[in-house]
Amino acid sequence: MSWAGKILRVNLSAGTVTPEPLNMDWARQYLGSRGLGTKYLVSEIDPQVDPLSPDNKIIWATGPLTGTMASTGGRYTVITKGPLTGAIACSNSGGYWGAELKMAGWDMVIFEGKSPKPVYLYINDDVAELRDAADIWGKSVWETEEHLKTTLQDPLTRISGIGRAGENQVLFAAVVNDLHRAAGRSGVGAVMGSKNLKAIAVRGTKGVGNIRDPKAFMAETFARKKILHDNAVTGQGLPTYGTQVLMNVINEVGALPTRNHRDVQFEGAKDISAEAMTTPRASDGKKHLVTNQACFGCTIACGRISKIDETHFTVVNKPQYWGASGGLEYEAAWALGAANGVNDLECLQYVNLLCNEQGIDPISFGATVGAVMELYEMGVLTREQIGIEAPFGSAKALAFLAEETIHGRGFGKEVGQGSKRLCTKYGHPDLSMSSKGQEFPAYDGRAIQGIGLAYATSNRGGCHLRGYTIASEILGIPVKTEPTATEGKPELVKAFQDATAAFDSAGVCIFTTFAWSLPDLAPQLQAACDEGFTVPELEKIGERIWNMEREFNNAAGFTKADDSLPRRLLTEAAKTGGSKGTVSHLPEMLPKYYAVRGWDPEGRPTPETRARLGL
Repeated sequence: MSWAGKILRVNLSAGTVTPEPLNMDWARQYLGSRGLGTKYLVSEIDPQVDPLSPDNKIIWATGPLTGTMASTGGRYTVITKGPLTGAIACSNSGGYWGAELKMAGWDMVIFEGKSPKPVYLYINDDVAELRDAADIWGKSVWETEEHLKTTLQDPLTRISGIGRAGENQVLFAAVVNDLHRAAGRSGVGAVMGSKNLKAIAVRGTKGVGNIRDPKAFMAETFARKKILHDNAVTGQGLPTYGTQVLMNVINEVGALPTRNHRDVQFEGAKDISAEAMTTPRASDGKKHLVTNQACFGCTIACGRISKIDETHFTVVNKPQYWGASGGLEYEAAWALGAANGVNDLECLQYVNLLCNEQGIDPISFGATVGAVMELYEMGVLTREQIGIEAPFGSAKALAFLAEETIHGRGFGKEVGQGSKRLCTKYGHPDLSMSSKGQEFPAYDGRAIQGIGLAYATSNRGGCHLRGYTIASEILGIPVKTEPTATEGKPELVKAFQDATAAFDSAGVCIFTTFAWSLPDLAPQLQAACDEGFTVPELEKIGERIWNMEREFNNAAGFTKADDSLPRRLLTEAAKTGGSKGTVSHLPEMLPKYYAVRGWDPEGRPTPETRARLGL
């Protein structure tokens, strides 16, 4: 059936590791990964729990296609109640760790309680035990991975863990695997650190051999790989330029949030774009981009491997950063660059390396720095408070604040709380470009109306990956919709949100949806797991997952008022580009979205909706 059929329950307080059978009824209702992990979480914790208390739980979950030959089948999800938002936190990662857990014979790992001392979980097929982590506590992600592989004498061991940011309770700390792949958003790394859990080291040699119909599965996956190969985005654009292919595209249409969303176009976009990454530098004649890289089983290979300019001011005396390593993705390049008015590509790469090395979400970090720079230019924050002059465009301030934040020093402690808390503390809460406390990514909600609605209604706070309407509104996938129009956007957002929940839960990458839709996912799941996974059933599963997450948030204290955008997007019109003169029309779209969802006017699923979805 493609599920391993087993989970590990780890009680950190008691120091016990106990295997359990997977709840197969839930697996058929919620599929796996995001959906199934969330079902376990919401069934076991109080929605009002303090995210950083021992009573919160944190779950690593794979999907039924994780570890199989399905293209991009290397995904896993970390699920918990998020400290940045207080909402459901569900963060997805690629690389090789997820497949390794599945090949060790486990669908998920549930952690509860808090260890009295730093520990890591060691898994080698059926062997699973907590081990002392005193010698790696305080070390970076990179140092931890090297140490564990050396100590365990197995270079094929895969590590998912935290750096100093998670240990220091940076509220947007990430969980990082394979050096530069991350479950990046919502502060899942801070929850891991709060439990004195440093890492999970996994070695799996069993493979995934319980496919329902292996011949049919091979045929279906081969056919879908060809679709990815033949598609312009997944077969050409992403392999060649990575997600950074979007930088100039989004800037040209006037939807690139710049200087804390003051502007919608960045004059320095070309300097930090995919094209700039492939252009030889004036300093040494070498290209920033070294090569692309793929995660487990991926035929797209959108990952970037880059090499920084060794003479740049950020690293001239730091040779540990001179090697080729994880390069800039679009969201990171935007958050560290345009959001702050910084067009220094090498500085962006340095800060990106720090985020990977110490486990920090570059989106929330960069967007928070954007708020700091605006407060500095307003005179609310001073050089003495911050520790450096911090106007928009300062690469030196960006690098300085990154170093301070990852080490929990000085003003970096305040940056590590995220923009909502920081801006509220200094009297300007509306300058936090966030929803539910999570910072927005690289698309302006005025210029692209659908994504603004998606930000406001996202269950994990401001997020593009919960309903990537950019595909339709900008790229014309699967159909082109006008970005500044509001008609039909509630329906569009709901459709994207539900489909994304199904793809996430299957254990494949959301980037496949540039070429695939649910009719491509369904046959693969039918061959691997169960003939019952039809397109209508997957649509219902996605909707069930979305409503389950919503109900958790409602029980945690969220209301209609939290489905909001900052005043800037609602009242300050875009200044340039195709959306010049436009504000977000969220107040017009939100009631229609609730109606389409089958929710009451306060944003609560109706009894009829709950009954239809089996909640």
